[in-house]
Amino acid sequence: MSTSNHPRSWVTCANDHPDFPLQNLPFGVFSRSGGEKQGGAAVGDFIFDLQAALDANLFEGSARIAAEAASRGQLNAFFALGASPRKALRNELLKLLDEHSAQRERLQALGDSLLVPMSECRMHLPAHVGDYTDFYVGIHHAMNVGKLFRPDNPLLPNYKYVPIAYHGRASTLCVSGTPIKRPNGQTLAPGAEVPAFGPSKRLDYELEVGVWMGQGNEAGEPIGITEAGEHIAGFCLLNDWSARDLQAWEYQPLGPFLSKSFATSISPWVVTAEALAPFCSAQPERPAGDPKPLDYLFDEQDQRHGALDIELEVLLLTAQMKEQGIAPQRLALSNTLNMYWTVAQMVTHHSVNGCKLQAGDLFGTGTLSGPRAGQLGSLLEMTEGGKHAVQLPTGETRKFLEAGDEVILKARCRKDGEVSIGFGECRAVIVG
Repeated sequence: MSTSNHPRSWVTCANDHPDFPLQNLPFGVFSRSGGEKQGGAAVGDFIFDLQAALDANLFEGSARIAAEAASRGQLNAFFALGASPRKALRNELLKLLDEHSAQRERLQALGDSLLVPMSECRMHLPAHVGDYTDFYVGIHHAMNVGKLFRPDNPLLPNYKYVPIAYHGRASTLCVSGTPIKRPNGQTLAPGAEVPAFGPSKRLDYELEVGVWMGQGNEAGEPIGITEAGEHIAGFCLLNDWSARDLQAWEYQPLGPFLSKSFATSISPWVVTAEALAPFCSAQPERPAGDPKPLDYLFDEQDQRHGALDIELEVLLLTAQMKEQGIAPQRLALSNTLNMYWTVAQMVTHHSVNGCKLQAGDLFGTGTLSGPRAGQLGSLLEMTEGGKHAVQLPTGETRKFLEAGDEVILKARCRKDGEVSIGFGECRAVIVG
């Protein structure tokens, strides 16, 4: 894969960086030791401090307006500005960090006041999330789970007409690295007539992508399918932790509640739509016989370019593996092309009833499993509901997660002729 014609950075560790080369420049919120939360952009192993850049008068015009909004301890105001100022800031960062930048010497002289080593920083949630909605657009996951709960009718008829979703709990969203406590709740054991209360015994992860809302809409004013892409600020990784035993007992008739609301982990960096533009793809054709989306959900341009080609990976690291120095074991390798609905369709459907979406709202795609073994985004699917165990290199087995297990999500975009970019990691250890 040749990328020799693409710009390189004077921040040398960014060149060929697995996640954050010059072509990515995702935004996030960080703090130095003992310092306040502030905004920055990732480049290689460093964080470009936007406040330091503003103090040095490195931006002007709409790029400065965007930098001021993005330099704060929450990115909501930055998201609310929309695509044009965000693009202006990105373009200025590309110029400043290019190896041929006219301001290279001046920038290098600013040292770690401008470029802060990531290793010395703590990452935070990128924005205040007013509302969190989790979709269900991974059709292979929907089919696999449906077979477990409804063997004779795995996929309900509305699935191919409606981008299904439920409203999640924004208050328990947490940034990568936050330990996850095993939840308590009611479960109904096989053959039992009365439920029992206690800790979940079937704790699971879900491999998802998060979608950050940019500019919202006024209440009662839907976002049309042709404009939906302009309302998306960026993307992250998302792990929708699930207590499967609680879920099986509570989900009928109204869906997930305590089985989902205890925690949702997200990666800290917001990868912008502009960085992902080279990796846009045609939405995969629906199987023969599937209905065409209703008119308000259908746009030719969205079908030609509205999908994303992002490789998604799940790894597991147990406490015993850590002790023995064994590397995390890959459990799944999937792709966002397994989405039955595009992100634009998700945005449009969410607002079509007049629902007000706001900057900083977060969507989850739902679990993005592939159609084959090795592509399954949850242990529920891998073990067929606990019937089969996953074998680990230590001799351990897993049907569901145990204390000390660390789940790691990664994502990567690859395309011939393009510089590969990544999302960083979304990881967390199970406590209890």
